[in-house]
Amino acid sequence: MIKQLVRMVSFPLAFAMLSFAPSLFAAEQADVILHNGKVITVDAKFSIAQAVALKGNRILAVGTNDDVLKTRGDKTEMVDLQGKVVMPGLIDSHTHAASAAMTEFDHPIPQMETIADVLAYVKSRADVLEDGEWILLSQVFITRLKEQRYPTRAELDAAAPKNPVVFRTGPDASLNSLALQLSGIDKNFKIPEGARGKIERDPETGEPTGIIRDGGQYIKSKSPKSKPVTAKDRRNQMELLFKDYNSVGLTMHCERSVSAGMLEDYQALDKEGRLTVRTALSYRISENDPLDKIAEEVRRVAKHPLTSAEGMLRIIGVKFFLDGGMLTGSAYMLKPWGVSKIYAITDPTWRGSLFIPPDKLTPMVRSVVENNLQFTAHTVGDGAVHTLLDAYEEVNRSIPVRDTHPCICHSNFMSKEAVEKAARLGVVMDIQPAWLYLDTRTLVDHFGYDRLRYFQPLRSLFEAGAIAGGGSDHMQKIGSLRSNNPYDPFLGMWTTVTRKAKWYAGRLHPEEAMSSEPMIKFYTINNAYVLRAEKQVGSLEPGKLADLIVLDTDLLTCPDDAIRDAKVLRTYVDGKLVFERK
Repeated sequence: MIKQLVRMVSFPLAFAMLSFAPSLFAAEQADVILHNGKVITVDAKFSIAQAVALKGNRILAVGTNDDVLKTRGDKTEMVDLQGKVVMPGLIDSHTHAASAAMTEFDHPIPQMETIADVLAYVKSRADVLEDGEWILLSQVFITRLKEQRYPTRAELDAAAPKNPVVFRTGPDASLNSLALQLSGIDKNFKIPEGARGKIERDPETGEPTGIIRDGGQYIKSKSPKSKPVTAKDRRNQMELLFKDYNSVGLTMHCERSVSAGMLEDYQALDKEGRLTVRTALSYRISENDPLDKIAEEVRRVAKHPLTSAEGMLRIIGVKFFLDGGMLTGSAYMLKPWGVSKIYAITDPTWRGSLFIPPDKLTPMVRSVVENNLQFTAHTVGDGAVHTLLDAYEEVNRSIPVRDTHPCICHSNFMSKEAVEKAARLGVVMDIQPAWLYLDTRTLVDHFGYDRLRYFQPLRSLFEAGAIAGGGSDHMQKIGSLRSNNPYDPFLGMWTTVTRKAKWYAGRLHPEEAMSSEPMIKFYTINNAYVLRAEKQVGSLEPGKLADLIVLDTDLLTCPDDAIRDAKVLRTYVDGKLVFERK
């Protein structure tokens, strides 16, 4: 009779019945039971339990000690939590892990907080490289340097007079004289009509200052000599990084800009059983391609077997770049940025870079939605956010977009109208609190406090019913706090509830601070929804995948400042113990 009953119900429902009546399914014996703890389930009622049982890669039961212990068998591993907290595994909705893992493969890169640090690194590279070899430094953002500016052309010249130097901060860069010369960028250089990019010039002489915005295509740099890299090297580095993710409680992440080569590496790690973090993939398609080619690429991605996979690796959608960055002075804003020494902006009408015109963006979104993929784009400025929401709204008139979980990556600058429209359309956002922590000082200095009213408006989004999840935008280095965008989720959580920032006195619009329950959802069930995985992970419920962590800190009751110091004691992914703090 029991076997017949199990056949008649779905797998999750069968396990749900088990959670209420474990004695009914006495034959189902747990592989692991964690008991005598505080289990924060993050289910629909945000229930608190005492114990959780795992069977294979699924959660078998959640409930009181007495009920869950009824699933104990002769071979069940028992873990006495001694009052410690159990939570769903934490999720990072925005990483660039594959490239970040390789950042220091050739040589270590020191932390840089000042222009002097930058110049010392450039000089150290000039000392070991041959004359004429390029020195490339990426993602050291001017907002995070104490001087809050780019290194000048003259400073880079002095640090490396015989080497071309590119200090790249994303779509923008600062070049020394030799790099400008080798790239053919001089007083007479002109960007072709209708092409992207902007060359900053001295207003008196017309000479390039060295600052180039959205102009990477004009820089003729070559990669300096470095250690040869094999596929084995890449995969070993990725495995090392993912173990570090596990150590801070990350059980799932989204690789937000996947190339064909990265996909091969992920598939190889998965096949070899070395992937210890569940991975969602956003496949990168160039927004510069013509619409017919973009549509063809979208259809190709939609047919990939990983779009319907149920294991550790799954393609959820595609990724484009819609605007520049707030860290570089090129995010597309509703109002002009304003003349700025910090960002080296001399044009008072400058609103930033919009890479996809609206008449192209809307058919791109439609193509993705029609193929049941998640559309997302790097979208930082409020002008870009409004542009993408308008495209979603237009497509939604004929095809409902909500079921594809249409996304806005970053969504830093918003407005009251944008918050309301995102909630109404079912548009989700992956937001990086570490940007608030690291960049508030510079943003306030440039924009003023009032213009940042809807900067990462998390409370407003939650109260409006919109779904936002937390990410890191991890781009460089292995190390949760030494990475250029820290991927320690507890620093992110602390930032969401305090709105405090590095080198900044006070709090940035504390009316947007979250309380503890939304803070936890931000990195668990909300992120699961953002990554189209809410039916599999994000909460501790019978039948869901067994991704969970054990913490030394109760995030629901501890003082705010204790959140950032919380430590993970155990991490389980797919029912396997992948990290244990010794």
